[in-house]
Amino acid sequence: MIYTVTFNPAVDYVVHTGEMKTGATNRSSKEEIYFGGKGINVSIVLKELGIKSKALGFVAGFTGAAIESGVADMGIDTDFVHLESGFSRINVKIKSAEETELNGQGPDISDKAIAELFTKLDALKEGDTIVLAGSIPNSLPKDIYERILEHLNGRNVRTVVDATGELLLRVLKYRPFLVKPNNFELAELFDVTLETNEQIAEYARKLKEMGAQNVLVSMAEKGALLVDEDDKLHVSGVCKGTVKNSVGAGDSMVAGFIAGIEQGGYDYALKLGTACGGATTFSEGLATGEEIRKLLEQL
Repeated sequence: MIYTVTFNPAVDYVVHTGEMKTGATNRSSKEEIYFGGKGINVSIVLKELGIKSKALGFVAGFTGAAIESGVADMGIDTDFVHLESGFSRINVKIKSAEETELNGQGPDISDKAIAELFTKLDALKEGDTIVLAGSIPNSLPKDIYERILEHLNGRNVRTVVDATGELLLRVLKYRPFLVKPNNFELAELFDVTLETNEQIAEYARKLKEMGAQNVLVSMAEKGALLVDEDDKLHVSGVCKGTVKNSVGAGDSMVAGFIAGIEQGGYDYALKLGTACGGATTFSEGLATGEEIRKLLEQL
């Protein structure tokens, strides 16, 4: 079983409008509502690929109830911790000539709720996969990723970490199965400038030396690169299409890679991950199975 963890899920309220005028009343031309958060995004795309997963995390209030029921309606198993106060955040995304976002803060998460999450993690067994993705809300301890990986250490659970900066560096000692920085995040980790695939591969291997088993680097219009657990380099080109969306492409790539590993080897996993990321980029929302299959043929 694949488990995804979303610490701070959200209702994403997407508003399309013409020219955006600050300090004035603006009217929408179209509106959409999505239930999101990086872990939930991974679960949604896995579902499109025919892979079952269970979504974990924290929900609160009427927005939390909407997220839970909305994700369940998509056919995804959920086992969220229900917080006693507050409400899950609402993110407002305004799409006009430019894209503007206003992201909510989210509810406070108590020590009791954290303990309940760890109890749910005890259900994971050998061969399962857990995906930890995204930033940590202020109400959680900064070492929560480390605490989760330590809790699962020795159980032969595959861990996937999609995080940046110190959050990523501090979990490498637990030998995560996969980490997925983009090329700019990889450069920031080592305070360098990376321009060529050779340079990116060199620093991806440094993350392997620090503990990561597989390092997947997304490179936007330049495609993607993987240094696998046997130190073999795999490179994928980019899919062609019209860019419509900037949200969830990295999560979609993670989902595709995990599904690809379940179904084939590293070359296939990289191509499927690239196709999933492209399918989300070329869609209004997250990738659909139909769009993924079309783009996979390009690769």
